[in-house]
Amino acid sequence: MDRSVWLASYPAGIPSEITIPDESVPSMLEKAVRKFPDRPAIVFALRPGVHKTRTFAQLWADIESFAGGLSERGFVRGDRLALFLPNCPQYVIAYFAALRLGLTVVQVSPLYIGDDLVKPLLDSRAKGIVTLDIFSHNLEAVWGRLPDPKPKVFLGRLKEEAPFLVGLLFLNGILRKKGLDPSLPRKIPFEPFPKVLKSRTQAPSATIDPAKDVAAFQYTGGTTGKPKAAMLTHRNLVANVLQLREWDRKAQEGKEVVLSVIPLFHVYGMTVAMNYPLFYGATMIVNPDKPEPKMALELISRYHVTEFPGVPALYNAVNNHPIATQVDLKSVRMCLSGSAPLTVEITKKFEALTGGRLIEGYGLSETSPVTHANPLEGNRKVGSIGVPVPSTEMKIVGSDDPSKELGVDEVGELAVRGPQVMLGYWNQPEETAMVLKDGWFLTGDLARVDAEGFTYIVDRKKDMILVGGFNVYPREVEEVLYQHPDVLEAAVVGVADDRSGESVKAFVVRKPGTNPQAPDIIEFVRSRIAHFKAPRSVEFVESLPKTMVGKVLRRELKKQPSLSPPTK
Repeated sequence: MDRSVWLASYPAGIPSEITIPDESVPSMLEKAVRKFPDRPAIVFALRPGVHKTRTFAQLWADIESFAGGLSERGFVRGDRLALFLPNCPQYVIAYFAALRLGLTVVQVSPLYIGDDLVKPLLDSRAKGIVTLDIFSHNLEAVWGRLPDPKPKVFLGRLKEEAPFLVGLLFLNGILRKKGLDPSLPRKIPFEPFPKVLKSRTQAPSATIDPAKDVAAFQYTGGTTGKPKAAMLTHRNLVANVLQLREWDRKAQEGKEVVLSVIPLFHVYGMTVAMNYPLFYGATMIVNPDKPEPKMALELISRYHVTEFPGVPALYNAVNNHPIATQVDLKSVRMCLSGSAPLTVEITKKFEALTGGRLIEGYGLSETSPVTHANPLEGNRKVGSIGVPVPSTEMKIVGSDDPSKELGVDEVGELAVRGPQVMLGYWNQPEETAMVLKDGWFLTGDLARVDAEGFTYIVDRKKDMILVGGFNVYPREVEEVLYQHPDVLEAAVVGVADDRSGESVKAFVVRKPGTNPQAPDIIEFVRSRIAHFKAPRSVEFVESLPKTMVGKVLRRELKKQPSLSPPTK
């Protein structure tokens, strides 16, 4: 498709191309430090009003000290440092300190245990691991499976970042109530995070080639489901922040307040909730818990949040929380939703609640992540992922023949090209060759593009359901389910069926105080879309399995079709 088609939908002043400076990720932060030394960079809020603040100058001093400490302990350019952390100041410090030395950050979910934890540590050959006491016991359990020489472990504690008025016994009581053990590990050697932070060694100046040096290993199942590390360069990450900055031209440098509760170990959180705000002098409001609607509402109200990057499940939970209408949310100016499809119903309700603009964007681990977004001004299309951001191209290609470009409203695989696209997969040239074709990245997502250049994700190639020879895309059915007044959450999967090969099964979470039955739900869908697309069965569940980011795990629903006893 000719780029002029979607460029016509750009708001005035947004360029089609941007210039990407030859700079590293930490050098971009250093610019903000020089501009806004006394502005709060991180407000670490254990709960609203109970927080510890770091200014940009204080944050940079800690980054320099930790980088010096890593250098003192033998870390050099090209080594890999795993961050096995939730959202906390230790994450931000270790991330930028590693990149300051030319190391590669290995992103590891703090929820990982067993094989899930071992795989990225082995694959990346991490030389060091930064974690907290409350997650160290999971590391301790797999320590014997890591080869010699074992990685160096740097251990932080939440009490180090707790406000002075929060007593240790009180904090530990809260942690234990959440099922987290704040005691120190006994079977693995470690150094306390503060000891490394107190280093007096000056960090050496690393010579970084932004286009070639890998800043982050972002693990992903990609299009095949096999975990692999997308290699994101400094240039990739810097480019994506600059693309977002051009998209949000109303953002005021040095004045925004960003609610950074989506996980930073996820590519979306890393870029949109950390790099983007810090590069432009915004204040990050950070909470270490899994994103939770009541906490999000209270933090928005208490700290006058202006930007709230999130996922549809979180916005939906916020919309339906009892205190949503009791707190002041009018500071919210804009929210970028990613990681999962955003429905029309969620969008309308959230915008009515806050007065802010909620737009759907799109991206992947391999693209740093953002490639598309709906315009913040003027023309937008709720239900679409919008148009390509500056310096990004797209096309729809045949799902079985990527050399064939498709036309308007034809469904095929979405391919993208731009400076945010990864270098490739770490140590997996065959997998890389499967998805990178002449600079184009094949996303694995089925999509269509309309006559104005707006793109609609139909579904993942692997999630498509084949009912009697007809294609059914889960997202289309879920959009209808969300329109039902008694449905809080819904997800759709394909299940084996003797008559049609596969049939549609819906998992539904009821809204509190309602009691819809399966026939009612099925008939509701059948009255709105083709009958073969409607669920043949419905199971009511207490909750849907999700990643820490909030993406529904359809594969878990397929594996465990009876997560709770079906309601008849």
